[in-house]
Amino acid sequence: MKKGKIIILSAPSGTGKSTIIAELMKKPELKLGFSVSATSRAPRGCEVHGKEYYFLTPEEFKEKVDNGEFVEWEEVYAGTCYGTLVSEVERVIESGHNLIMDIDVKGALNVKKRYGQLALSLFILPPSLEELERRLRVRSTDSEESIRKRLEKAEYEMSFAPQFDARVVNEDLSTATEEVESAIKKAIAD
Repeated sequence: MKKGKIIILSAPSGTGKSTIIAELMKKPELKLGFSVSATSRAPRGCEVHGKEYYFLTPEEFKEKVDNGEFVEWEEVYAGTCYGTLVSEVERVIESGHNLIMDIDVKGALNVKKRYGQLALSLFILPPSLEELERRLRVRSTDSEESIRKRLEKAEYEMSFAPQFDARVVNEDLSTATEEVESAIKKAIAD
């Protein structure tokens, strides 16, 4: 069986990345398998352990880091870590599926560096920071302080966009999804 490729999507919070991934997952021809990330934060709303994330205590997360069980991890916000378990990457690509990863910019660049041509890194950009702020406010899931922190982080993350294989501006969701799909089809055909 042919080993799958790794498709890395990274973007500031509120850019539409999760929605794009959900649309791509509906396309069987892409043979996508989703990587479930691990985090040291508590679940939000209706999030389920093993579905949206593997929710670990800070101590469990640190133990896995110390044991080399992550392909990438990052302290994204003070005291809150996110990472991708090596076992998740191997589980998906060894099955012949193409792994789609939704990860932080530094983690994305680390995975790209580790896997090289086996990985395609895509950065999803908002049309503007003003539009990103509007989207964050519309979804009504974050406090004012959280929105401010996310916007500061977005500016920082966007500075990494030129290091990705391709960039897609999500001004219109269906167009952005088509652009991402096209880039994936080209990568998996190689």
